[in-house]
Amino acid sequence: MKLGELATQLGAELRGNPDLEITGVKGIEEAGPTEITFVANVRYTALARTTHAAAVLVEPDFQEISAATLRIKNPYHAFSRALGLFYQPPVYSPGIHHTAVIHPTAVIGPDAHIGAYAVVGPSVHLGPHATLLPHVVLYPGVQTGSHFFAHAHAVVRENCVLGDHVTLENGVVIGADGFGFSKNEQGHWEKIPQSGPVRIGSHVDVQANATIDRATVGATEIGDGTKIDNLVQVGHGSRIGNDSLICAQTGLAGSSIIGNNVILAGQVGIAGHCTVGDGVILTAQSAVSHDVPPGKMISGSPGFDNRIWLRAVAIFQRLPELLKRLDRLEKDAAKQAAPNSSAVGSAPPNEELNK
Repeated sequence: MKLGELATQLGAELRGNPDLEITGVKGIEEAGPTEITFVANVRYTALARTTHAAAVLVEPDFQEISAATLRIKNPYHAFSRALGLFYQPPVYSPGIHHTAVIHPTAVIGPDAHIGAYAVVGPSVHLGPHATLLPHVVLYPGVQTGSHFFAHAHAVVRENCVLGDHVTLENGVVIGADGFGFSKNEQGHWEKIPQSGPVRIGSHVDVQANATIDRATVGATEIGDGTKIDNLVQVGHGSRIGNDSLICAQTGLAGSSIIGNNVILAGQVGIAGHCTVGDGVILTAQSAVSHDVPPGKMISGSPGFDNRIWLRAVAIFQRLPELLKRLDRLEKDAAKQAAPNSSAVGSAPPNEELNK
């Protein structure tokens, strides 16, 4: 593809030779003379001056460099779109593999691809243009919208409902039983039935080996446009709003409520029955056991305001030095006080002095 054509498709301003032949997209340090790259972080500005790439996607006011530039407001998103022009994932033609097991009561929408050893249970409603890769299992009563895509070994449990353009990566489990137990009179744990399904909106991606548990009663709900990373645990009865980002190894205890446009970075923990407001950001390894108002940035465990946390961390790193200084001050104060104490204790009474 010519660089000029690429600029047109991305809607970018080109500064450079439009006839350069572009064969792919790579990172700024790996890109060669027929590939494009991007800069969306100021830390990589210096690399843009030395890159071997044919062209660099940058913001409109980016400095001039020797390589051609494609100037656009969101270079990272433009980079993503460019990847889609050069990399095409496998295409799965409509059809049902002869080893797939499909219950007679299941309704399969048009243009579905159902791979080897997939299992589609009773009363399943599979929307148009669905793709089930090998060993996917849909339990009874599952309903999906159009363009549902389930990678190998994904499982959707009974009566769960998924919207349009939902993607489940390998090993995802939707609707497993929530972790609910109560003690009986003999002091033994008994399982609480998990009767409520998982309901997932449209344009939701769930990455590999993530789990979203079904609810004890009611439903576990995931809003439109939300993205859930690898190894995330969403506890039973939780609700996540629209367009939120839940990063790897995050854990939500039961009945957590997460608002819209929330970012939970890696290994964040949310205690049960907590509400996290719209637009909140919890930085990596934060943990909260209380409600968080909308718009806050929280860090630490237990979590508190990010600005205070940054100051606290800076002080924490100085604690050994501060402890040494305090120890020296206490010793100096003790030395100064010692002679005075001795003099007072040994001073003779006035009567003795008058003799």
